[in-house]
Formats: sequence, C-alpha cells, structure tokens
Amino acid sequence: MPRERSVLMIAYRKVADQALTLPEVVESTSYGTPALKVRDKLMIRLKEDGETLVVRCSWEDRERLLAVYPDMFFVTDHYLGHPWVLMRLARVGPPVFKPVLRAAWRLCASRSLLKANPDLLD
Repeated sequence: MPRERSVLMIAYRKVADQALTLPEVVESTSYGTPALKVRDKLMIRLKEDGETLVVRCSWEDRERLLAVYPDMFFVTDHYLGHPWVLMRLARVGPPVFKPVLRAAWRLCASRSLLKANPDLLD
C-alpha cells in the first residue's frame, strides 16, 4: 500500500473511531466501501477513491461548510440535489470533523435516540 493511501486510511480510521463513540453507530458498507450507519441509515461512507468521505448534512450546513472550508469540503454534480457533502480526508482534522460527525449523526438518529441523548443535540 502506498504511503499516501496508508495515511488516508489512518485518517479514515480516526474519523470512524470518533463516529463509533456516538450512540448506535455501526460499521457497515455502502457501494462496496466502508460506511458508518445509525440503525441502517447511512451517515458517512468512504468514496471509491479512498480519499474522500461522503457525509450526510443539512442543506444549510453544506452551504456553510463549502463557504467556510472550501479546501476541506466540496460537492460534485452528482450530489447537487442531495443533502450530502464531500470531505477531503487529507485536509480535515478533528476540530472540524467532530462537529460534522455529530450533525450527521443527528440527521440519522431516530426521535427516541435523540431524546435519549440530549447532550448530543447542540
């Protein structure tokens, strides 16, 4: 495995490990790539390029992330009509991805799961 790919997989592992601390997040697959789901609802997946995460988000959050962090987040034509944002693994660190993960989790969590975890609502 080339060094750059190895570093990106370590970056993916950091994101996944952080996401797995959230209630009912499990590792899975989506389109043949590693993914994280909440009760079978897709939260995040690694794109086929191994360098990019597809992250569930609100429309408002996506616009904000694209405006504030254009070097870390982007969207392709494929995702324009869908509430997802693409995150460059090589460019994003914990101060940015942790709140993004929590927001993705909130969008996937059921009402009962949200109610049981009020500390994760802000």
